[in-house]
Amino acid sequence: MSHLLSSAGTAVLAGPAPSDPTLSTFGKDPWWLIGGKVLVIFVFLVLTVLMSMWVERRVIGRMQLRVGPNRCGPFGLLQGLADGVKLALKEDIVPRNVDKVLFVLAPVMSAVPAFISFSIIPFGPTVSIFGHHTALQGTDLPVAVLLVLAMSSMGVYGIVLAGWSSMSPYSLLGGLRSSAQVISYEIAMGLSFVAVFLFAGSMSTTEIVNAQADTWYAILLFPSFVVYVITMMGESNRIPFDLPEGEGELVGGFHTEYSSLKFAMFFLAEYINLATLSALCTTLFLGGWRAPAPISTVWAGANSGWWPVLWFMVKLWLFIFFFIWLRGSLPRVRYDQLMKLGWKVLMPFSIGWILLVAAIRAWKNEGHDAGGVMAAVAGIAIVVILLTFAWEFARGKGSAEPEPAQAAPEPDAGGGFPVPPMDAPHYHGRRDVPRPRITETSREEVSSGTH
Repeated sequence: MSHLLSSAGTAVLAGPAPSDPTLSTFGKDPWWLIGGKVLVIFVFLVLTVLMSMWVERRVIGRMQLRVGPNRCGPFGLLQGLADGVKLALKEDIVPRNVDKVLFVLAPVMSAVPAFISFSIIPFGPTVSIFGHHTALQGTDLPVAVLLVLAMSSMGVYGIVLAGWSSMSPYSLLGGLRSSAQVISYEIAMGLSFVAVFLFAGSMSTTEIVNAQADTWYAILLFPSFVVYVITMMGESNRIPFDLPEGEGELVGGFHTEYSSLKFAMFFLAEYINLATLSALCTTLFLGGWRAPAPISTVWAGANSGWWPVLWFMVKLWLFIFFFIWLRGSLPRVRYDQLMKLGWKVLMPFSIGWILLVAAIRAWKNEGHDAGGVMAAVAGIAIVVILLTFAWEFARGKGSAEPEPAQAAPEPDAGGGFPVPPMDAPHYHGRRDVPRPRITETSREEVSSGTH
C-alpha cells in the first residue's frame, strides 16, 4: 500500500518540487481546476456526513452494549445512504398556517453556509495536478477564519427562521435558544482565535498552518485550545449543548414541523458543521496538514506530496470521534448552566488570556526573555482557576443545606402557575380548579334555555 502511494505521489509531483503555499499563490488556477476543487470538497463533505453517521451509531452502540447498524451493506456501511433515500422519498408535509416562503428558505440558509465554510480549509501543501502546481485548498483570504464565523452566523438565521415560520411554540423556543446559544459561544470562540492571530500574524489559514511548522498552537496556546474545544461543542448544537432541539422538552426543537428533504438539509448542515469545526480546530491548533513531531523529524518527506492529506484526515476524524464520545458520555446541561459557562466563565477568561498573550508578545518583541514571565503567569492562572472551582463547590454545598420548615401557603387555583381568569370555560375540567356549584335554580335555567 505504501509503495503504491509513494509511486502515485512521485508521478503527480514530477518536476521541481513546489514550495509550501502562501496567500499569494491563490487565484491563479485555471477554471477547470477550480471547478474540480469545488466538486471534490462537495463530495468529500457528503461522504464525511455518511461516514460520520455510521461511525457515530457504531461507536455509541458499542458504548451502550448494542450492535448498531449491521443490515444495509457490509457492517451497516450503507445505513446512512439508506436513511438519505428514505428522507428523500418521504412525504413533504407543510403545515397549513406556516409562512411558506421562510419555511422553505430556512433549511437552505442552514445547509449552504455549511458548505461554504469548508472552502478555506487547507488539506495539504502545493502539489502538481496535470502539470499545474496548486495548493490542496479551495481558496484562501486575508480574513479566511472570519469567513467561518460569518457563515456560522448565517446558519443560525436558518434555525431562527425555521422556528419562527413554523408557527409552533416548541419550534420558536428552539430557534430562540439557538440564537442565544450562538451569541454566547461565538463571542468566546472568536476570542479564542485572537491569540492565534497574534502569534501567526495573519488570519489566513494558509499562513497559520505555515506558522506552526515548529510547534503547534495547541501547545503554545493551550488555554485558547481548551476554550475553542468547549465553544465548538456549543456551536454544533449537539449533546451536551443541544438545547435548541431538546427532545424531552421541545419535542424536536426548531425542526419539529419539518419532514422529508427539508429535514434532511438540517440534518446535513449539522454533520457538515461537525466536520468544519473539527477541520478548523485542526488547522488553527494542530498544525493543519503537517505531520506530528515524531514523524516529521524522522521522515523528511512527511510534509510533501500527498502524504499530508493522510495526517489531516487522521486529525479530523480524531475530533469527530471526540464529538461522538461526548455525545455518548455526557447528559444535556441545563439552560442556565449553558449561559453561565459562556458569559461568566469563557468570555472573562478569554479576555484575560488575550491581554496576557498580547503583553508577552510585546515583551518578547522588545528582546526580553518571556519564558520566566509565562511560567509565573501560568502558575498564577492555575491557582486562580483552582480557587474559583473551590469557591463554586463550597457555595453549591452550602446552598444544598435544608431550609427550615415553613408553613405551607394556601393553594391557589392555578397550582402556583399563572392562569387565566377562572371563568375561562376550558379550565373548568381541571382538578385543581374549583367547579361552579350547581343549584336547583341553575338546573331549571339550563333546562328552560334561559341560561
